[in-house]
Amino acid sequence: MKIVRVIARLNVGGPARHVAWLTAGLGRYGYDSTLVCGTVPPGEDDMSEFARALGVEPVRIPEMSREISPKDLISIWKLYRLLCRVRPDIVHTHTAKAGTVGRVAGLLYRYLTPSALIGRPRRCRFVHTYHGHIFHSYYGPAKTRLFLAIERALARWATDRIIVISPQQRREIHERFGVGRAEQFAIIPLGLDLGAFADWSARREGARRELLLRSGAAADALLVGIVGRLTEIKNHRLFLRAAARYLALCRGERRSDVRFIIIGDGHLRRDLEDEARALGIGPAVHFTGTRNDPENFYAALDIVALTSRNEGTPLTLIEAMACERAVVATEVGGVGDLLGTARDLQLGEEGYKICERGVLVRPDDEQGFSLALDRLIEDAALRRELGYRARLFVERAHSLDRLLADVARLYAELLAEERSAACAREERRA
Repeated sequence: MKIVRVIARLNVGGPARHVAWLTAGLGRYGYDSTLVCGTVPPGEDDMSEFARALGVEPVRIPEMSREISPKDLISIWKLYRLLCRVRPDIVHTHTAKAGTVGRVAGLLYRYLTPSALIGRPRRCRFVHTYHGHIFHSYYGPAKTRLFLAIERALARWATDRIIVISPQQRREIHERFGVGRAEQFAIIPLGLDLGAFADWSARREGARRELLLRSGAAADALLVGIVGRLTEIKNHRLFLRAAARYLALCRGERRSDVRFIIIGDGHLRRDLEDEARALGIGPAVHFTGTRNDPENFYAALDIVALTSRNEGTPLTLIEAMACERAVVATEVGGVGDLLGTARDLQLGEEGYKICERGVLVRPDDEQGFSLALDRLIEDAALRRELGYRARLFVERAHSLDRLLADVARLYAELLAEERSAACAREERRA
């Protein structure tokens, strides 16, 4: 069975790794996959080599990128021509832009054939995965309404299955924003190759020594890290301002030997470096730039933070949890499903929730985030407990084998439906 998988760009992040893992791994289930991607814009790192290391050679459509452009018409035409050559059973799109281009091209492929005139369009099913969504916090109101209208139309006319990666994401996309019908949705959590993180404890000492040296920290310093592209939606400014609030509290018995590590790169790097200096915390903040060794840098950290305004299920948190790290994150998208139910609600000025597998904070809550950091920094036993619970959960719920099996099962169901529908059509004609 042939699958054409489409993503707008293979930039650094969870979706790029996700599509590479699926394309490489589904062969064991009898699916021949072609991965199609667009261009990574300047200022973002390209993960094509990650795909190639898995034996996946992406087919590139240079005109396809993240932003709306007249070139999108060229992208649709080129993708339509590719579909005509490959003749896929399923077109599976990932992320918003590829979801639009891919599904429109898929409709052209299905119906631009002479047999469609007698009610026999090409047989092809369409699947779309929401890794996150762009229905708030990305664009202004007018642009957001336009994108939402497009997604509703595509869900109605050009989608057989909608995959979301957490129950919260399904509630948000379907119930809050009115996209799709309930029966279209399938919840398939992210999965990743956990083998890379299995011996994190053996690597911790060496990885920690290297990061302490680079950041100029003392040997017993506590390392709080944040991992991701330096872009507006990730809200690194909240991380810096919460760090500044915490450091302002460093008196008496509070730790002053804390370093805040920012792992990743992007167009906001210079602005964030300037902000760290303006806040007076420059010496306590270290920017590493892009690193491609998550099995090492997570092991070196003591706490991993996420400050995003909008997310699906962040792969960075799953990787941190696989390394038994304590995490503190804003309560957006599927983060709450990942960290579990609240067991200790700090009321009043505290503004954070201690959950089964991490600490949740309201989005954009500078004070709440700083107090949550304070709690984790000062409570080593809590860090160990949350990290241990997190690792057990990730090993059970987020393995790559489970992801591949779930997606293969969904494909099999779709193809069985297609065969059944085809038989019914033939019986009516007879």
